[in-house]
Amino acid sequence: MMDNIGIELLGETKYVAGNRNSVHNYFAWPSIARLRDGGIAVSSSGFRIEHICPFGKACISFSYDECENFTPPCPVIDTPIDDRDSGVVPFGKSGLIVTSFNNSIDFQKSESKDKYVLSYLKRISPELEQLYIGSEYVISNDNGKTFSRIFKSPVTSPHGPLELKDGTVLWVGAAFDNPEGGIFCYKMDCKGNMEFVGSVPDIRELAFSEPYAFECDDGRIIVHIRSDADFTTYQSESFDKGKTWTKPHALFGINGGAPSHIMRHSSGIIVAVYGFREYPYGIKIILSKDNGETWSEPKDLYVNTVSDDIGYPATVELKDGSLFTIFYAHKDENSPAEIFGRKWKFKDM
Repeated sequence: MMDNIGIELLGETKYVAGNRNSVHNYFAWPSIARLRDGGIAVSSSGFRIEHICPFGKACISFSYDECENFTPPCPVIDTPIDDRDSGVVPFGKSGLIVTSFNNSIDFQKSESKDKYVLSYLKRISPELEQLYIGSEYVISNDNGKTFSRIFKSPVTSPHGPLELKDGTVLWVGAAFDNPEGGIFCYKMDCKGNMEFVGSVPDIRELAFSEPYAFECDDGRIIVHIRSDADFTTYQSESFDKGKTWTKPHALFGINGGAPSHIMRHSSGIIVAVYGFREYPYGIKIILSKDNGETWSEPKDLYVNTVSDDIGYPATVELKDGSLFTIFYAHKDENSPAEIFGRKWKFKDM
């Protein structure tokens, strides 16, 4: 454990993205990353009216002043069905991958009683649904100015793939269309090709989903995985770039929180952030100085007593060494979900 490092919150919680002048004002499941040109990109699923909603689009916003201000969200994946959980991943000299996935028409119909939604869903033919259903991503080679056509992926994860130090792009994700589930690792290239690498040992009764992988300084890859059975986070490790993985072990107890995003601070400290959906609800941080071998006790970054519809945080380091973590939450009982951010730093460092 490493509880000798505290955190200090800087300023107030910042509004990052939403659509407050419309009924399509629900934004959720964000990601954040620094672009190769020095800017910062935030992706999210927005222009929705509710949690399960066919109007969802994978959007991107940019900041060029270290998260002081953000451009309005712009859709980059907009299929006829629900585009969710948008990840954003820089790669190469100027590359950027934005990811998403969607839900079936039948599932959306079963989850909504809104006449507006149901009327729209009737317009989606089975042929149109089959054209777009899946885990999706688009590629930019100019830091997010323009994007490719939509590509399909056999796996999905809230924050997308990762780029290894050697330039390899790996996507550790949950199987999208495998009825038996599972967490699998694929290698990607800049042209939309994917190659199977390996799989994480499955513990079927835990219903694993929503992983995020991270490369440590020693070349080991760790992955944090959500368990839907007890809403907590498990960790697995690979010592051979994703070919084989250790049996996942729990980081927290039942309802301990998930899903996680992992990043390395310039100090060498590894930061993992995740959502906590037990009252009073919020965003928590754990820290590691030993490449994820051990983690600190959870620290509160944000507490919100309003709703358990909250989470999916991700963190980026700012140029002054402070950190900025984004997440989605409801500001109050009468507000839709929106994207917010909190600036913070390590205390006494």
